[in-house]
Amino acid sequence: MEDKTLRPGDRDYVGALASGLTVLQSFNAEHQRMTLSEVAARADMDRAKARRFLLTLHALGYVRRNGRYFELTPRVLQLGYAYQASNRYRAVIQQYLEDITADLGESSSLAVLDGQDVVYVVRSAARHRLMAISLSVGTRLPAAYTSMGRILLAQLPDDELEQFLSRVEVHRHTPSSVDSVAGLRKAILQGREQGYCIVDQELDLGLRSAAVPVFAGDGELLGAINISTNAARVDMDTLTNSYLPRLQQVAERIRETTR
Repeated sequence: MEDKTLRPGDRDYVGALASGLTVLQSFNAEHQRMTLSEVAARADMDRAKARRFLLTLHALGYVRRNGRYFELTPRVLQLGYAYQASNRYRAVIQQYLEDITADLGESSSLAVLDGQDVVYVVRSAARHRLMAISLSVGTRLPAAYTSMGRILLAQLPDDELEQFLSRVEVHRHTPSSVDSVAGLRKAILQGREQGYCIVDQELDLGLRSAAVPVFAGDGELLGAINISTNAARVDMDTLTNSYLPRLQQVAERIRETTR
């Protein structure tokens, strides 16, 4: 079978399945409970269509209804369980990230690239809350403005990186944010050359992080790991000369452990 990505309109493309998943993905940390109108707006579909999908998801047990509001049920977790269960290195990486948190008192995570975002797949959280939103497994953040996203983009072949850059939305989240595609390209290519990326308060004021790519022993890219911290507590010198070497050491240990 030819390995070709389907597009909407192709004969084998199941539009109803795609729309149903879009409805599920319209829920997030900021939109945990929504009315039919809100779901339709976020899923970019008319109310009648959104209603059919919500009622079907309700019948299947993925959505519960409370008056005018809809919200996800724990059954949705089953959709992600297969991925977590199939990731044979997850337990190893989790332990290493927890060691970082225990030693440094900082949060550490593993993320993978998914379209325009990074998705957190393993996380060890420190007590300090770094962002307005709670970060957890499954959280998505814009790859362009995260250290893990940039170092993962640095691993892409040139043609795939240019495709990403042609579609990316570049705008200021903070006064420190890169605000041009040229600036973003430069930051990514710098990360490719030096083998790590540091992002300083570009996504959220006070949030500072460093990230390196993580490979299995056979060369498979597993994702990127980071250490994230508060800029008021940890200066750039400490992040670069103390935390980053520890991160690189852990990446090497993961590679050796997964031979």
